[in-house]
Amino acid sequence: MNQDERTRSILQYLQEHHKIQLEDICRLYGVSRDTARRDLVKLEEEGEVIRIRGGAMLPTLTKNIKSYRERLHDADNKRAIGRVAATLIQDGDYVLMDTATTIQYTAEYMSTKNNVVVTNSIDIAGILCDKPDITTHLLGGELNAWHRNVFGPRTLDMLSDIKVNKLIVGACGISSDGLSAPSVDEAYVKLEMIKRADQVIVLADASKFGKSLFHRICDLGQIHVLITDQEPDRKMKDILITHQVEIMVIPAGS
Repeated sequence: MNQDERTRSILQYLQEHHKIQLEDICRLYGVSRDTARRDLVKLEEEGEVIRIRGGAMLPTLTKNIKSYRERLHDADNKRAIGRVAATLIQDGDYVLMDTATTIQYTAEYMSTKNNVVVTNSIDIAGILCDKPDITTHLLGGELNAWHRNVFGPRTLDMLSDIKVNKLIVGACGISSDGLSAPSVDEAYVKLEMIKRADQVIVLADASKFGKSLFHRICDLGQIHVLITDQEPDRKMKDILITHQVEIMVIPAGS
């Protein structure tokens, strides 16, 4: 096993165990302590781990977020989540739709009638334009080309004047502390959307679990339904159940 193969395996180990010691690397891969130390140095330089005394751990703060277009790739599970989310929307519902690739698929699968949808996503607005039974309101504000959404004071002002039945919101990170986002502007928009909805439906694939980003959005008690593609680990599931969050797990390939 070469170094690249070992470091990939070390990261997989960390996803499950959160910490790894030099002795663990030596035992698992049959290498010397010096080799194990070089593996951790490489991972630290790549921003994948934080070295601690005698080993390493995963960073608790996630910094690198792919662009919207990059997140559209490898989307089978996201499509499945989006399809199920669309079934929770009823005829006549007033709906807020956040910007997320999974929510874009929700918009594609919507087949209900007489809905009013408010969104800050230029892609979701474009999709809904082709659905004559849906009235679409695109929020105003500054355009973020990287995430293909609008944000800022004008966006928050417009949101403060509305009330909807349901919010379909994406999560960049879900941890025991709640939902989090990579920027203050994005977190504020999501939080204001949460305040404006009777029911908050969070869409998140399994990669979002255990991640904490720069700015906290809300605690888990402010969401009602979580749709995901993989059962959360026992600790996370218990926390969600304590907050009375309904968990909907979509089987892989469905």
